[in-house]
Amino acid sequence: MAALKRSAQTVVQAARSDKKITTQALLAGLFPDLMELFGDRLSGDDPALRGGIATFGHQPVTVLSTDKGSDLESKIATHFGSPTPTGYRKALRLMEQAAKFNRPIISLINTPGAYPGQSAEEQGQGAAIAADLLKASQLPVPMISLIFGEGGSGGALALACGDRVWMLQNSFYAILSPEGFASILWKDAKKSGQAAKVMQLLPEQLLAQGIIEKIVPEKQPATLIETLREQLLAEIARLQQLTPTELLVQRQARFRKF
Repeated sequence: MAALKRSAQTVVQAARSDKKITTQALLAGLFPDLMELFGDRLSGDDPALRGGIATFGHQPVTVLSTDKGSDLESKIATHFGSPTPTGYRKALRLMEQAAKFNRPIISLINTPGAYPGQSAEEQGQGAAIAADLLKASQLPVPMISLIFGEGGSGGALALACGDRVWMLQNSFYAILSPEGFASILWKDAKKSGQAAKVMQLLPEQLLAQGIIEKIVPEKQPATLIETLREQLLAEIARLQQLTPTELLVQRQARFRKF
């Protein structure tokens, strides 16, 4: 396919580029009336995981998103877009709330992965991610996940267990970073370009394997947001035609095939 003429390393670089559309731009464009909610009701709040309630197509929706920050201070506060257990517990709270009030969920993902620091492990990082995965498999409401930059490992998967998983053209979704893969396989992080190719993380390859359902072309921010709005509204309407039982059967079958 012509699209595969792109190198995987080129896509990785584009996904990480400072020119990539930001979480702030997507939230402002798609959900201008977003009422952001804070805290996990246990230990605090994590700015790397933003979410709340918004009106979308004349109905309320729950929004989840990762945030890499916009300046040095916020980048450090968000661990450059790597959520902590507090963030994943906040996502769990919002998913449970969405199910209670029958709100569709839209998640926007751009993260290198969950925060790997000692404090995160001590606070139950693995358990927090696992709780999100379990809850996502049980939600009786539509959930659409969009990877718009990096989709790193379980940190991204925790928010990407939707009925539909979409990716922007210049984004990637993988079990770990190419640098991490190269370090493990060849003991040399400099072979990240070779690793990216071996990992088959191009959106086109993931689409062919059925791991994602749609690739959204990258455009100017205003055009991209309008395209996303139209496609998200149409897909939510289709999913809402299913009963909760039908929705869960299809979602669980989607992930069991892997």
